[in-house]
Amino acid sequence: MTDASENPSYRQLQKYLPGGVLRGRTTESITDALREAILDGVMQPSAWLREDELAAAFKVSRTPVREALRRLADEGLAVKTANHGTVVAPLSLEDILALYVVRENLEGLTARLAASRPNQEVIGQLRAIGKQMQAAADAGDQARLSKINRDWHRALREGAGNTYLDRFLGQVEHAVRRLPKTTLAHPGRIDEVIAEHEQMVVAIEASDAETAERLARAHMRRAREIRIAVLLGG
Repeated sequence: MTDASENPSYRQLQKYLPGGVLRGRTTESITDALREAILDGVMQPSAWLREDELAAAFKVSRTPVREALRRLADEGLAVKTANHGTVVAPLSLEDILALYVVRENLEGLTARLAASRPNQEVIGQLRAIGKQMQAAADAGDQARLSKINRDWHRALREGAGNTYLDRFLGQVEHAVRRLPKTTLAHPGRIDEVIAEHEQMVVAIEASDAETAERLARAHMRRAREIRIAVLLGG
């Protein structure tokens, strides 16, 4: 078995605990750190998550690591294999296509609900985030663009005011973050996204639920098309 100190992925785990394990919240700290490592791609799909090596990397006992792995399995980010241990959940093309089918429907519903109860504070927030996204695009800051894009979609689902939808889309967001590269890197996609976001805001502000849903679905279909092209090397 490889020592944790010799594994490049395991050596990077400490950066996800910059302040160390929080007293009284060891399991939560380890769960959050591992989740971010998986979402950032530090722990790749199908990589082994060995309790003893993780405990050594985080400088904790195996008990909180075991519970953290159980929680990540419940979230769909890890998979327990019979008699062999736990691995980072794999991602196939079929998984990605299924993810976008769900996301298209949920994002469409989110936009419809937001338009059925337009909130000027939410609309202002969406437009402010849109300006941040344009600034990041002008600066060529790809990493910041991805984060701001997630912020925009989070603000939209908060505007929908449905806790279940918020929870489900939070899980979808985690799944999307695991995908290789970002669709925003595709030529011309950033300008498309900024324009598509603003069109949705206009429909929401006008209380046009049907148009808002249609635009949100089209937004996700375009993202899926680009994702497939990226995966196929296009």
